[in-house]
Amino acid sequence: MRAVAVSPAEPGQIPGPDSLHVVELDDPTPASGEVVVDVAAAGLNRADLLQRMGFYPPPPGASDVIGLECSGIVSAVGAGVTRWQVGDEVCCLLAGGAYASKVAVPEGQCLPVPGVSLEKAAALPEVAATVWSNLFMIARVQPHETVLIHGGAGGVGSFALQLLRARGIRVIATASAGKLDACRGFGAEVAIDYAGDWVAEVQALGGADVILDVMGAAYLEKNLTALRDGGRIVVIGLQGGVRGEVDLNALMRKRASLIGTTLRSRSVESKSEICAEVEANVWPLVAAGEIEVPIDSAYALEDAAAAHRRMESGSHVGKLILTMGASKVDA
Repeated sequence: MRAVAVSPAEPGQIPGPDSLHVVELDDPTPASGEVVVDVAAAGLNRADLLQRMGFYPPPPGASDVIGLECSGIVSAVGAGVTRWQVGDEVCCLLAGGAYASKVAVPEGQCLPVPGVSLEKAAALPEVAATVWSNLFMIARVQPHETVLIHGGAGGVGSFALQLLRARGIRVIATASAGKLDACRGFGAEVAIDYAGDWVAEVQALGGADVILDVMGAAYLEKNLTALRDGGRIVVIGLQGGVRGEVDLNALMRKRASLIGTTLRSRSVESKSEICAEVEANVWPLVAAGEIEVPIDSAYALEDAAAAHRRMESGSHVGKLILTMGASKVDA
């Protein structure tokens, strides 16, 4: 199979996008409870950049190939698989391996394609699982609450805004000035330029009950200030650093919760549970067109370096994908 590999960097250097190149690897075979998927497309996530740079290695037993989500057609099934058959179209949540023409996936981490093209389906599993598990399974967002989404025009942010809007939940977003209209289009009642005093603006709106944060340390104190009493901060990214200080007295006074989560390192059983909830609660909204799959741009597998450069620039709106053949992404 074809797969993207990372060339070793010079001592003391961090591998850049140009370190990505396509190699030939042995085809995977399905273990018990697994299927092999012939990949049509793979979704990009910021975690992919971190893995390329050497900061986010795959969990034990996972593929060393980059990529946390894909779509394609089942080409082989292992012992004990009951749901999927050869020829089924699926999209998959992975611990690694998406930047390749084939990948082995646990049965429970495969989802049916919810009424969109295979290529668009590649952009769904990671964001859908991230948003649903963190906002609804962990933070337990309620219909009367207000949610603040940082990075509202990115892959996770754009999906979160649409899902919250579809469920009738008030949502505020932060983003760069040029992306505020996009955030409003995705469902933000209010979109705020993060270069300004977004904390004051959120407070003026009554504060947030739940904050989904991709920034980490840089926003820790600000998030706490913007939080309502009894609120929850869920940290899912560390773009603003890994170490910060928090006023524990303020945390206690607000009876607030600070939650840090990752999806990749969870067990197969946990991911399968999340996928089942996503299929039951989110897929009907996608199939009905209430949640769109915004694709910023698509690249061939051989152009993975260009895709990484696009993501690093921060100029994208929505998701980036890699396609294994000619792109068929809907306009």
